[in-house]
Amino acid sequence: MVIGTPIYKAAYSGLLKSLLDLLPQYALAGKTVLPLATGGSVAHVLAIDYALRPVLTSMGAAHVVPGWFTLDKDITVGGDGTVSLAAGTAEALGEVTDRFSSVLRERTAVLAPSA
Repeated sequence: MVIGTPIYKAAYSGLLKSLLDLLPQYALAGKTVLPLATGGSVAHVLAIDYALRPVLTSMGAAHVVPGWFTLDKDITVGGDGTVSLAAGTAEALGEVTDRFSSVLRERTAVLAPSA
């Protein structure tokens, strides 16, 4: 599962909180979660670990992989709605999602029933 949110005042968004509040207490039980966040300054980078990760863990996530944060200035939305990332940001996100995919494959192999 991928959870994404903007960060404001070192906290995840109210919209994400509202969504999480609607879910059962252990809705993430057994899930592997990748937290992603954007924010206006690098001062908010720790919000993933100090605000979001504890909530995901308390909801039963089996594995919260290292999250990823990018500055909002590195994300642009074109007039036609297409989203583009700054070159370094796109490369970093690619690496993060590749690692997440690898973790998912490993966990799936471990959880798969043996023949």
